[in-house]
Amino acid sequence: MAVTKISSAAHFVTRASTVGGREAAANGHWVPNTDVYATDGGLVVKVELAGMRSENLEITVEGNRLRISGNRPDGCRAPKCSFLVMEINYGPFESVLELPPGYDLGQARAAYLNGFLRIDVPLAPPATSKSSKVPIAEG
Repeated sequence: MAVTKISSAAHFVTRASTVGGREAAANGHWVPNTDVYATDGGLVVKVELAGMRSENLEITVEGNRLRISGNRPDGCRAPKCSFLVMEINYGPFESVLELPPGYDLGQARAAYLNGFLRIDVPLAPPATSKSSKVPIAEG
């Protein structure tokens, strides 16, 4: 069975528009291939980042947004070369994913292995509705 990319219209996770499109290409930014899937315990974000080192990656959480950024250096290109095909992106990148409610980004865990960054985001604990009294001030 073949697995294919899903159209961007089918995603429940959205990419924030901080960097992207023609503006990003003009600035040398690129967006890595990313898979996001749900498991029984939460979400898994898997990012394809071959040729990188973990110290060149940065992951930050801003509310329900997960920002993955870094820089893939181009250290293997000959000084004067003429490309016949060039499909590998180099330089700075940034990917911002806006996650749906119900996941605890504060408890996310990341690991980088064999060119893939994997971020596990657990389900948020259910909100407990405790009953309490609200004091009323005089005046």
